Amino acid sequence: MTPHTFHNLPGLRRAVREVCAAHRLPSHNTARLLLSVSQMATAAFETEGPVRLEAVEQSVPDGRRLLAVTLHAGRSTASPSLTDLPLRGQPTPDGAVAWYLPLGEGEEAPRPAPVPAQGFPQEADGAPAHEAEIAALEGDLRAALSRVDTLTTELHRLKDELAETNSGVLALYIQLEERDERLRRAHGQILRELEDALRPPPITVSGLEFAVHYAPADTDAPTGGDFYDWLLLPDGTVHITVVDALGHGVRSTRSALNVTHAVRTLALEGHPLESIVARTHDILAPFDPETMATVLLARIDPETGALRLANGSHPPALVVRADGTSDYLEVRGRGIGFPLPGSETVLEDTLHEGDLLVLYTDGLTESRRDPIEGEARLVKSAWAHARRPVHEIPGAVAKDMHTVILHADDTLALAVRRAANTPSTSLT
Repeated sequence: MTPHTFHNLPGLRRAVREVCAAHRLPSHNTARLLLSVSQMATAAFETEGPVRLEAVEQSVPDGRRLLAVTLHAGRSTASPSLTDLPLRGQPTPDGAVAWYLPLGEGEEAPRPAPVPAQGFPQEADGAPAHEAEIAALEGDLRAALSRVDTLTTELHRLKDELAETNSGVLALYIQLEERDERLRRAHGQILRELEDALRPPPITVSGLEFAVHYAPADTDAPTGGDFYDWLLLPDGTVHITVVDALGHGVRSTRSALNVTHAVRTLALEGHPLESIVARTHDILAPFDPETMATVLLARIDPETGALRLANGSHPPALVVRADGTSDYLEVRGRGIGFPLPGSETVLEDTLHEGDLLVLYTDGLTESRRDPIEGEARLVKSAWAHARRPVHEIPGAVAKDMHTVILHADDTLALAVRRAANTPSTSLT
């Protein structure tokens, strides 16, 4: 199309609309081009006079077709910035402004041109055709509103589909969470039953009452390295082993079992109490060199109450006496897998009638990361529950000690009370 000169804005607008309609440009491109041309031409009409407009189809190397619309309007200080236009324009070497619009993308049905003509429409006596102008604007508005309605409908549809998808995903997520929770519980129950089966059965000894409490750090994974063993030796004394193997889970359970089995064998063979910790290390080191465990060994004569303790890096035993006093029975030594393992000495004491002996692992006293504060609370709790039935004492003490847990760990608490010289049934 050859360039055409325009002296007023209405005629220029009609020409732009006719070009867009003839090339089936989408209404949103038509509106942007019309506003951009109008803004550039307004400044020219006020300062420079008439403007020229031309439209040419072009092909680009990638095969696309473009409509190049060029406005020769001159540039003045009143002209808007090309980057601020609704449709960004590009300057040409001769000082004009060009817009390049893709053809054949989302074409709309051709809109009736306000003034049928070849090339650009002619101005009628320089006066705007108000009725044609209004009709054209209404047509553009209807097209724009139709496009908005279509997009709104599509947006609602997509929102509904998204909500339905989200609902399905949420339901699936809940189902998976419920399934995983059932699996965790079943897994934990199986492990708990297996570990309970590995623990020693209760023993009945005249003059002594026994009870134990165990709680894993993670209830869904109840295996751990806190173990105990008790047995009546051929000489009539009671042997008790408390072990805390390093780590958590099945591997620490295996290490703790290895330690308790080795100690049991050595005790039944009659080895001196002071040598058992070191000999246990010597037995386990060749085939399980990574084992590290603290160990506390106790021997009690139920007839006399004589108590002997050996220790390998384990927390001290606590005795709460019937006369209201209490003591931590400290024994120096190093545990299994430690440098120079073994108990340095054997501590000897006596349990009188009504005295309570508490053996435990560090999970009982270090839940708040302060062993000294934990030991002080343990004395207070053990004294408060010392007169309860013995099977209630370890659990009650553990409950007191774990009102606040800052550092979760496996916990073992074992209570031995010397009673009157009558048979008593042990509970676990």
